[in-house]
Amino acid sequence: MSVIDSLNTSSNNAVDAGEKYLKSSHDYYRLKIFQQLSISISMVFKAVAIGGLAIIGLAFMAIALAFYIGSLLDNFALGFVIVGLVFIAISTIIFFLRSHINNGVVKKMSKKFFD
Repeated sequence: MSVIDSLNTSSNNAVDAGEKYLKSSHDYYRLKIFQQLSISISMVFKAVAIGGLAIIGLAFMAIALAFYIGSLLDNFALGFVIVGLVFIAISTIIFFLRSHINNGVVKKMSKKFFD
């Protein structure tokens, strides 16, 4: 009977070790998910805050530039048209470079996510 008792004890120890490993793994992955979620949310918040302020600043600069160009040309409407065309040109360039931008974002995010 000592062999059977020894096997029973060994199997109970193995089950206990497996359960402990699963619990530790579960806790680790919960912490890892929390870490990644916290980093992602803070990045989104910073992007929205900084981006919002940058857009407001860009809008004021565009209006000032349009008035400046308009005063140089003695036609404010033409100044606004020129600034609008500049924004359309920049948008078109960004549209054609969007795959490069996507690849850069994926590379940068993958470094943060998988570290």
